[in-house]
Formats: sequence, C-alpha cells, structure tokens
Amino acid sequence: MASETMKERILEAAIGLLTSEGPEGVTTRAVAEAAGIQAPTIYRIFGDKHGLLEALAEHGFRRHLAGKPSNGGPDPVEDLRQGWEVHIAFGLENPALYSLMYGAPRPGNRSAAALTAEKLLQGRIHQIALAGRLKVSERRAVEMVRAAACGVVFSWLGQPQDARDPGLSEATREAILEAITHGDSTPAGSTAHLAVALKARLEKSSHLSAAELALLREWLDRLSD
Repeated sequence: MASETMKERILEAAIGLLTSEGPEGVTTRAVAEAAGIQAPTIYRIFGDKHGLLEALAEHGFRRHLAGKPSNGGPDPVEDLRQGWEVHIAFGLENPALYSLMYGAPRPGNRSAAALTAEKLLQGRIHQIALAGRLKVSERRAVEMVRAAACGVVFSWLGQPQDARDPGLSEATREAILEAITHGDSTPAGSTAHLAVALKARLEKSSHLSAAELALLREWLDRLSD
C-alpha cells in the first residue's frame, strides 16, 4: 500500500509538470523535487524516464475515465457515440497527456494508455457487430474510428480555441458511423455485412474445432474487407 501511495504521489507531481511545462519538463530530477523524494525512488518504481512517461499517460487516462459510464446501454451505436465524446474531451482537456498517448506512433511501440483506450474501442465495436449493425470488419471499424477521433483532436489542438469549427467533431463522428454501421439490427443483404455479423458470433460456437474456427475467421475476414 505504501508503494502504491508513493507511486500515486510521483505521478500526480509528474502530471503537474507535464501540464505546466510539457514533456521536456518531466525530468526525473524535477519530478523528484516536486514529489519531495529522492530520484532513485523513481528509478526503483518506474525503471527510467520512459517508464515514468508510460505510467503517467495511463494514469492520466484512467483518472479521466473515473466516474464515466462503463456499462453499455441498449444501443451499441449510441455507446460508441458516447465513447467518442469521452475521447475528444480527454484530448482537449489534457493535450500534453494526449500527445504522450498518440503523438509519436511507431510500429510495435504504442503506449499502454493508448492500448487501454483501444481495448475499450474494440469492445464497443464488437457489440455493434454482435447486434448485426456493422458494415465493415471490426478491425477496419476500430482503425477508422481511431484515425478520425485522433484527427479531430489534433486538428483542434493545433488551432486557437476561437478558430475551431464547433461542428467538426459531430460531423466527423456521424460520417464515420454512416460508413461503418447501418440503422437497424437486421444485417443488410451484402456478403460483407453478413460475414461481419457471423464472425462476431463465432466466439459462442462450440460446434467447431479451434483449427476450423481459425480457418472460418480467415475466410470471413476476406469477405468483410
């Protein structure tokens, strides 16, 4: 418990520095001084500055999610809309943390906080697929939503607040929803729609072997993209 309290203390000090001075201000010496501890304590808990920044981004994101609704409602598309709003609000309210999560993507080196956000998005997309309302594969839907939401946030962060188009987020969100979903729970007749809906339900199947399921998923992926 004491170590968790110390970790929380360090992260809160680091968030203060990140907010006021940006990533360059989050040095181990500065964080140690702000937290009232010795620098070796930071190395013992986080390993190095990179580990501290990783933990900082995830801590800030989880703190933002605290108090937000986590249980899905009856309409999975509406749940995705709400998730979009949470994402946009987090980016605008925490620009430095958001940039830590999404600002310097490299293959195989995504932040833990970004992966946490991705899992939440994947869960929402999967519920839409289970409802038979997804037009494209789950993977493509996740990538489209993430790319669009990040684009809105970074576009707004790069502009003075009074120059931002207030309708940009909603217009982008609805354009993406139009592209990836359809309006009722009965899948449209295209092969792609039916393939997406069937794949979402395969996890509950007990009639096929693991190898058969893997092969069927591969075929359905080809049909849905």
